[in-house]
Formats: sequence, structure tokens, C-alpha cells
Amino acid sequence: MTDTALAAPFECPLRTVEHEWVDYNGHLNMAYYHVLFDQSLDKLFNDLGIGWDYTKQGEGSCFTAEVHVCYLDELLEGDEVRITYQVLDADAKRLHVFAHMYHAEKGYLAATSEQMCIHVDMKTRRAAPFPEASQKKIEALAKAHAGLARPEQAGRVIGIKRK
Repeated sequence: MTDTALAAPFECPLRTVEHEWVDYNGHLNMAYYHVLFDQSLDKLFNDLGIGWDYTKQGEGSCFTAEVHVCYLDELLEGDEVRITYQVLDADAKRLHVFAHMYHAEKGYLAATSEQMCIHVDMKTRRAAPFPEASQKKIEALAKAHAGLARPEQAGRVIGIKRK
């Protein structure tokens, strides 16, 4: 990643809504929003050195501790989807990321996903610090993203507001 690319939200490869992902309402089923967010996060993890190549070495991996998805607009079969990731915060063991899912052609925001990831030592299956090289990349990305606007949906809590 170049310094210029660091300052913008991280762009993931475009994806297309597949036929098998459409439910009886005729739109992308809620579970597949998670699939798209998860598979797109793999691209960011690969660039940070904590993706599949790292995980299959058996030393460490990233687990999801919490995720919150907001469904804002429909996606239909065949729609191309663009997903971006923004680092909201990070420390030695945790990575707090926020994703925006857009209809690639029409540009509207279809969904957001806020996620807390924890780095895990696969031998002990306990939280452990990121590898040093990855930690440096995460810190650089977090610093570059610090100037981005905080997403409107970040930090939301589920509940019914009572008067």
C-alpha cells in the first residue's frame, strides 16, 4: 500500500451478487451481506500480513469478537458491490474496523459493518499481540485513517428507544 492509498478507505475487489444469495424477497439475503464483508476483509488482512498465508503457518489468526451490520438498501441478483474498509482503532491485539458496502454502479450505500477483530495465538487459542511487521502496518493504516470522518453508524447500539 502506498502512503496515498493509506489515507483513503481501503478498497476491496468488486463482487457480484450471486443467484444463490438471493432470498424469497428477491434481494440479497442478510446472511450474504456478512459473507461479502468477511471475504472482503480477507483482502485487507492479506495486505496487513495476517491473512490466509499467515494463518496456515499455524502461528496466529484473527477471530471476530463482535460485528454489527446495518442494512440500508437492497442489492439484487447481478448487482456489482464495492466494499471499503476503514480502521477506527487498533492496539497490540485488537483491530476495530468499519466497512461500507456500495452498489458499484449506482453508488448508493447498501450496508455497513462494524467489527472488532482479535489476534489469536493458534497454539494457545488465546489473544496475543500481532506480529511486529503487521503491527507496524496496522499502526500506519490507523494513523492514516484517523483523519477520515467517523462513519455515522459506528458505535450504534441495538435497542428500542422508549420515550
